[in-house]
Amino acid sequence: MVYLTRGLLETLLDFAREADPEDVTVSLAATAAAELDGAEGLSPETPVLTDFYLPDAGGSVSAVFGVDLGTPPGQTHGRFVSHATGELAVSREDDLHAVVFVAVPPWATENVRAFDRSGRRQEMHVVDAVPPEGSLD
Repeated sequence: MVYLTRGLLETLLDFAREADPEDVTVSLAATAAAELDGAEGLSPETPVLTDFYLPDAGGSVSAVFGVDLGTPPGQTHGRFVSHATGELAVSREDDLHAVVFVAVPPWATENVRAFDRSGRRQEMHVVDAVPPEGSLD
């Protein structure tokens, strides 16, 4: 089971909507359920995806040198990708992670699926919880 907050999911869908017809890739970070308001039903150590790194951060350096300076290494727990014209599955072109969320148009919750890095579908659960202020360290 993969958990993410409703606020994060809505923000990611907004990114996809704004980028359409282009695809978007966003790195995601998790917070332990114990640190969230509204996740009391989960085990305290359960990771819940709560935050994102701006997809364009460090973009000019990445374009020239091929180095992603917008995302701190080792600090992302998942990735969101939109397939504006593709299917609802992990593709060869996707930047793989332990958890990959794939979205297709129309940009709505029911058109998002979670997969592992091998492309196997994972159960996704949206949590109505709020991360602490300034949760990205």
